[in-house]
Amino acid sequence: MPTLNPAYLDALYRTVNGSPFPAHLPFRLVTMTLDRARIELDVAQCHLQPFGIVHGGVIATLVDTATFWAGFGSIPEDAGLVNVDLKLNYLQSVAEGRLVAEGRAIRSGRTISYTEATITTATGVLVAHGTSTLMVLPGKGLPTAVPKFLP
Repeated sequence: MPTLNPAYLDALYRTVNGSPFPAHLPFRLVTMTLDRARIELDVAQCHLQPFGIVHGGVIATLVDTATFWAGFGSIPEDAGLVNVDLKLNYLQSVAEGRLVAEGRAIRSGRTISYTEATITTATGVLVAHGTSTLMVLPGKGLPTAVPKFLP
């Protein structure tokens, strides 16, 4: 089983968290392993819909992002991923605090991966659960100056 290079992960976190969409929402990729990822978002006024709760699109974005990065760790260095489908269930409304998205790869294949994510509050209340099917895209890797895997 390969081991992710800590220097690669540092570069990845800087790249992902400094890119336009995560900075805009804002959320952050906190950790990633070969088959897991953690995303965090501090709820702000801009995340709320007219009824004063976090908009479903924000929750869907967290599920999408956590499932994606949970599947990304084990694919080849020169490959990327694209979401083929995303399914989620909203289980609890939330209006404030920190949201934590925990992604996990259920099956990582050479061409298709299947992942899931839970969204909880910082105190552990389950807000949403989702799954994603991801397709591996050879030649579409995220370029960094360091190798993805340790020798």
